Amino acid sequence: MLGAALAGARIGITGLGTHVPERVMTNDELATIVDTSDEWIRERTGIRERRFAADDEALTDIALPAATAALTDSGVEAADIDLLICATVTPDMMFPTSSALLADALVMPKAAAYDLLAGCTGFVYAIAQAYGMLASGLSRRALVVGADVLSKILDWEDRSTLVLFGDGAGAVVMEPVESGGFLGFELGADGGGGEHLWYPGSGSRTFESPEALLKMNGREVFKFATRIMVYSAEQLLPTCGKTVDDVDVYIPHQANKRIIDYAVAKLGIPSEKTIVNVDRYGNTSSGSIPLALADARADGRLHDGALVLMTGMGAGLTWGSALMEWTNGRPS
Repeated sequence: MLGAALAGARIGITGLGTHVPERVMTNDELATIVDTSDEWIRERTGIRERRFAADDEALTDIALPAATAALTDSGVEAADIDLLICATVTPDMMFPTSSALLADALVMPKAAAYDLLAGCTGFVYAIAQAYGMLASGLSRRALVVGADVLSKILDWEDRSTLVLFGDGAGAVVMEPVESGGFLGFELGADGGGGEHLWYPGSGSRTFESPEALLKMNGREVFKFATRIMVYSAEQLLPTCGKTVDDVDVYIPHQANKRIIDYAVAKLGIPSEKTIVNVDRYGNTSSGSIPLALADARADGRLHDGALVLMTGMGAGLTWGSALMEWTNGRPS
């Protein structure tokens, strides 16, 4: 576990953008493909629809509009970004990296660019790394992208996974700010649980009969998620001198409504402070938290000084939380 309250540099989010594919896949449509129903899916997951990328759309196709929107929102020129981190488990290809392709498409000649793979926790890991680069002075302005096209690696005959996931992208610009910003992070991983959520045949480890499709032990992942979502938040808040009562906006990873409900009840966070959009997007992995952050802003919840708690968990098995004071002010 890596966790700490932050002191010194004030680093915040100054731009936010999102994008989802046009294609909406409803529960009723999935019921024509596998043995399921709208009622079955809603009861177990809270999901009613999700977005799936078109056949000719890859990761960078949905990430580019989100990144462009974040830059426009921040007022930062693409050429002034010197760090681009793309959190994803579904890059266009292993190399060149999606981050390098995005940097080229956005015309970022100064940017160091790399992909980060931490499952559905990828976005939290990425903003923590961007914070470290900015706080140390190694970077001045960073663009962090969280995006996935999980529809490309799903088993369309397995209803236990097919109904859960969707495609989506979010991006944030991070830079020094005069007030607010990130207060702390808590990150962790347990490779011993990695066998419960995996993508066989996708790397240098070979298998006799590799099936390059996502595999998940739903029961074990659910047990891990309900425990770690609470644990991570409870580890981070005291180190930052905060309590659950101080939290204004809670943004959990949008994996399953039952997991979110459990975490909210266990932590004692009022439901009205919790952002939930899993019903519209399903589990978008690295895109989950930035998409929910955008919803929070659209709803008017991200006022100056709002304390925002973000917690993710996913393949690895990984987990992570970030605590920040939202600011609508300009960079320092």
